[in-house]
Amino acid sequence: MKDYFTPGEIAERFDLTLDTLRYYEKAGLLRRVDRAPSGHRRYRADDVELLHLVRCLRDTDMPISRLREFAELVREGDHTIPERVEVLQSHQHRLNAHIERMRERQEAIGHKIDYYLGVLSERPEPARRPEGSMDTPVKETG
Repeated sequence: MKDYFTPGEIAERFDLTLDTLRYYEKAGLLRRVDRAPSGHRRYRADDVELLHLVRCLRDTDMPISRLREFAELVREGDHTIPERVEVLQSHQHRLNAHIERMRERQEAIGHKIDYYLGVLSERPEPARRPEGSMDTPVKETG
């Protein structure tokens, strides 16, 4: 892994817009971003690792406020590892419960699909009328 990444590289890698990446910075989810000698923002390899975790947590609906707390713990150093584990375990428990609810919903939807397919299979197909037959409605002209 190289030492520094441009905002464009990070945005592409994590499928983010540059605005979202900037929001993550301003929201305190990333530490202060380095600047190249040219003044352009650049991200370190450890920023990339943290951003990967931030994306995982956001994609699993961790609130920004909780993410900010987690990022602050990371910035405070290794002595906060037990607290970070608690945050992640708590989130994982909520995520497991959410996944279980989604599985129940998925099963209910599957049952309804099966029911509807059963209803359709018991119903006779309506006879199709040939195009131009007397039963075909005629458009009025005007």
